[in-house]
Parts: sequence; C-alpha cells; structure tokens
Amino acid sequence: MHKISIEALARKQLKEAVAAPSARAADTVFGGHEKILRQTVVGIRQGAELGERDNHDESTIYVLQGRVQLRTGDETWIGRSGDLLIVPRSRHSLEAIEDSAVLITIAKLTQ
Repeated sequence: MHKISIEALARKQLKEAVAAPSARAADTVFGGHEKILRQTVVGIRQGAELGERDNHDESTIYVLQGRVQLRTGDETWIGRSGDLLIVPRSRHSLEAIEDSAVLITIAKLTQ
C-alpha cells in the first residue's frame, strides 16, 4: 500500500492542463480499465470541456479546486471546491468555468 497526495497531484495536473493544447491533463491514481473502481485526477483549463459521454456506471466528481459545470439534457449542476457531484446515469458533459481540478471516481457496473 502507498500514499498519494491528491492535492499535489491536482496542482500538477492543473499546471499541465493550462499548458496543454487539449486544455486538460489526467492521471489515474487508483484502479484502471481492468478494475471495478477507477479514480482519476483531471486538470481542466477554464472554458475547456470533457465532451459528452454516456454513463452506465456509478460515478462521482469531487471538485478539488476551481469551479465546474456538469450538464445532462436540460439539467445543470455547478460544483465548487469541496463539492461532490453525483454523475447521472445518462449522457453528460463537464466544463471548467475556471481553471479546475477534479477527482473522478467510477465504479464500473457494466463490462
């Protein structure tokens, strides 16, 4: 077992996202495609978006730094530092309202 500083990783990913052409950077800190649980720290530059995707699993977005907007259909939720957003099991997108870092947790229910 080892320890990871999520705050330090968030700062690193946000710094990389600000400099990246894609305006985002990510690092999976636990799990992966072959595991049930996956946790990823994502840095997103202001105005950038993690495009629409389907969600068939259980997932959350914990806002580590900044402010983000989670959208699905006609519904929108704003998350600020310290907020936990429950991702609906439907098509959704995430946009950074300001430079942000989030911890995305997914428990894969489907294969």
